[in-house]
Amino acid sequence: MAEDPHFERSLAHQTVAIVGLGLMGGSLALALRGRCAGLLGVDHNPAVVEQAAGMGLADRVGTSFADILPQAGLIILATPLSAILRLLEDLPGLHPGPAVVLDLGSTKSAVVEKMAGLPPRFDPLGGHPMCGKERSSLDEAEAGLYHGAPFALTPLGRTSPAARRLAEELVDAVGARPVWLEAEEHDAVVAATSHLPYLTAAALAGITPLQAGVLVGPGFRSTTRLAETPLSIMLDILRYNRPNLLSGLQRLQRQMAYLSRLLEAEDYPALAAELEQAARRRVELTRALAEDER
Repeated sequence: MAEDPHFERSLAHQTVAIVGLGLMGGSLALALRGRCAGLLGVDHNPAVVEQAAGMGLADRVGTSFADILPQAGLIILATPLSAILRLLEDLPGLHPGPAVVLDLGSTKSAVVEKMAGLPPRFDPLGGHPMCGKERSSLDEAEAGLYHGAPFALTPLGRTSPAARRLAEELVDAVGARPVWLEAEEHDAVVAATSHLPYLTAAALAGITPLQAGVLVGPGFRSTTRLAETPLSIMLDILRYNRPNLLSGLQRLQRQMAYLSRLLEAEDYPALAAELEQAARRRVELTRALAEDER
């Protein structure tokens, strides 16, 4: 990548363009207002753009990528994964450069591979904030969505120190905490912590008879909450993180089969030991986040 003083600009001196004004992009815009030199928003849906304009979401919003993107020094791709991959192919024809490019996609290997093909005038890196809601529209956007959340950052070999600093500034500005990972490691981790829980929630919701609705309580609601995540988001994730998910599903199936055998055998001491170990593991897994939030 050719050196350019543009890449050395801090967030306060950057014009930021957010592509995709749903939950994640809209929340990011709300959190960044007043923290950068200029804030732009672009979405293919005219109704979303009209809503964003009415909210005063950014300094300028529109549907024309070619009109808005060239004004930005930092481009953030906040669309579903398949759209991110298409945008990375189209970006060289939409922006003359230079620009730092960051995405918010839920898997990283395919994105980072596509970013590697960008011309040298772009300075790319992957990103994934670990936050969200079941509904992904702009109606659900809120400035505090990112606060306290881990924000994975997956650099390329070509990612400059300046782009790394800018990404960390952005993460800090929205109240999240940066976690630097290689793309492959990220995808293996989120398969376990995000994508497999979605499939588990969907499976449980799918086998529960409708007549059980009269006794649905907080346990069922919290356990199956992710089943309502839009398919437009999840099908991309399942497709692009397929190998890690297949491996995770095999481990889950083995564990469920083991618990089933213990229950069939009425081996309650062994069953209790497994459940106690699971409870301890959950405490260990969530402790680091709880400590950071304090």
